[in-house]
Amino acid sequence: MSSKKHTILIAGASGVVGMAATEYFASLPDWQVMALSRRPVSLPDGVVHVPVDLCDLTACESAAANLTGVTHVLFAALYELPELVAGWRDPRQMAVNEAMLKNLLDALTPKAKGLRHITILQGTKAYGGHVEPAPVPAKERWPRHWHENFYWLQEDLLRTRQPESSWTFSILRPQLVLGYAVSSPMNIVPAIGAYAALMREMGQPLNFPGGGRCVNAASDSRLIAQAAHFTATHEIAANETYNVVNGDTLVWHDIWGSIAQKFGMQAGPSVPMALASEMPKHEALWQKVVQKHGLRTLSLEQLIGSSWQFTDRSLAFGLAHPANAVLSPIKLHQHGFHGCMDTEDALIYWIERMQQNGLLPR
Repeated sequence: MSSKKHTILIAGASGVVGMAATEYFASLPDWQVMALSRRPVSLPDGVVHVPVDLCDLTACESAAANLTGVTHVLFAALYELPELVAGWRDPRQMAVNEAMLKNLLDALTPKAKGLRHITILQGTKAYGGHVEPAPVPAKERWPRHWHENFYWLQEDLLRTRQPESSWTFSILRPQLVLGYAVSSPMNIVPAIGAYAALMREMGQPLNFPGGGRCVNAASDSRLIAQAAHFTATHEIAANETYNVVNGDTLVWHDIWGSIAQKFGMQAGPSVPMALASEMPKHEALWQKVVQKHGLRTLSLEQLIGSSWQFTDRSLAFGLAHPANAVLSPIKLHQHGFHGCMDTEDALIYWIERMQQNGLLPR
């Protein structure tokens, strides 16, 4: 029997948010961490792995027998279709993401009698930025954007069940998450790092492959973990929605030189390139980079997955005048959370983490 005061189940522990949250909560003295993921994942000491496919209700029910002590849930699990952007409005993707949360709730809530809080994640799509430009800055008090989205399905599921339950919930909305993960569908860090390594191997400067200038923002996954801790332990966060962003703004063209410097390269001019279609052509060269620098023997697909597509979108490839996109963090700060991060420093930190773990060359 654990002597910890709280036990958190982190669903999606192999993802970019889940991994940061697992590390963060494992560092807290009063928290026992249960890391749920379908695939194996490297975990800090003391963290219990729960290998479950959330699409399988029977498997969830079987696992729940060992989760009776869970007091908090961070639901960071995510299903994405191979065609990433198109999948955001696909009914199949919405149905799977709703079912994963429903399966976990159906299995866990009858067993974990001491469950007190559930945190789920949304994102900038809540403001319809992938459908039409959203006003800047985006604020949580606005009515729901009209488009269909699995966010609303998951949120409605919680709002329907919460009044008859002993637990409350919170919703976190980060933007352009920076962190550490392998084969994540939306992690720009390894995609930029692999692109830089390949350009360097070809003797090229680090050209900017995206589109025109725009003001954006980002969320360090460590900050999201801290915000999840806040919402889990403060009554003011009960049934509330919060934007979670670093607190500064981001123009890719203006920090591109820092990325180039990190890889010992010169920053080149803007040379638009569809990374999703061009980078996979360099698999043989990537394997040369892997051998040359003694990296883990992963293919580009194994390392990056559909994050090439996400990176193209994040860097505004194909858009001469992309819309600005910034979330307001004011509500979360007004409610008592005062965390912030420097986005440029965060990006370099996560590049270094991937280098230290043999995923990107120095």
